[in-house]
Amino acid sequence: TVVVRRAGDVIPEVVSVVTERRLHESQIFTMPSHCPVCGSLAEREEGEADHRCSGGLFCPAQRKQALLHYAQRRALDIEGLGDKLVEQLVDSGRVRSPADLYGLQLADLAGLDRMAEKSAQNLLDALERSKQTTLPRFVFGLGIRHVGEATAKALARHFGQLDAIMQSSEEALEQVPDVGPTVAHSLHTFFAQPHNREVVQALRAAGVHWPEGEALAPTDLPLAGVTVVLTGTLANLGREEAKAQLEALGAKVAGSVSKKTHYVVAGAEAGSKLDKALALGVPVLDEAGLMQLLEGIRP
Repeated sequence: TVVVRRAGDVIPEVVSVVTERRLHESQIFTMPSHCPVCGSLAEREEGEADHRCSGGLFCPAQRKQALLHYAQRRALDIEGLGDKLVEQLVDSGRVRSPADLYGLQLADLAGLDRMAEKSAQNLLDALERSKQTTLPRFVFGLGIRHVGEATAKALARHFGQLDAIMQSSEEALEQVPDVGPTVAHSLHTFFAQPHNREVVQALRAAGVHWPEGEALAPTDLPLAGVTVVLTGTLANLGREEAKAQLEALGAKVAGSVSKKTHYVVAGAEAGSKLDKALALGVPVLDEAGLMQLLEGIRP
């Protein structure tokens, strides 16, 4: 039994423990070292109160969200795989990991609620298209804690191949730009779990593939050390595509303009970022200038 009082506006505060009211058969609670659902290592990060399962793609408790993350547009981009469908696929036992998605047949889908034969075929076509992806998209799609799109791209540039990422020590992972101890530990823990390695292997066996290359030191990339800010609408190149191409060449695409910005790319209806660039004397490029930059021609 504990004494609780109101602290601040609504947050409760534990004042003390009333040990004399504790039941005699009570036992000291010990936080489990492994997930009670899937058996993967449960870890508590320094400075946090909660413990998290490292099972990721394998853990049934995380399965639905892991599938939705894997299928999102910036990951494997599986159009038509939404919340309701994922819920049915998981609850029916048809899908236990992302790799199981690629074993679905028309008959498995057509019988589901709100899934006509045409919709089912469209999803199968989307699954087939998703097999051809990129290493950054695949790494991001795995849903590793602390690993967002930018980190996935940095890992792909640095190591070149998935196996190199999976086999790296925490110390080696920390050599990647913007990867600190927390991210390195999360990556190493994820790939140390046999369950996660099995899922990755099953995805590869199902036909998911991507171009792999040689490891590239960040300084070897043509735009290494260059910071670019995008603002406004580009006529021929979408914002995400422009960002991806710049980052692939080693540039850092920032969200705000400062004295350290090397170029601001201004499209139609550019706003305050353009004004700040002009005030700071930062070079401003139009879309033609951006294309020159991408071709390795410094304005």
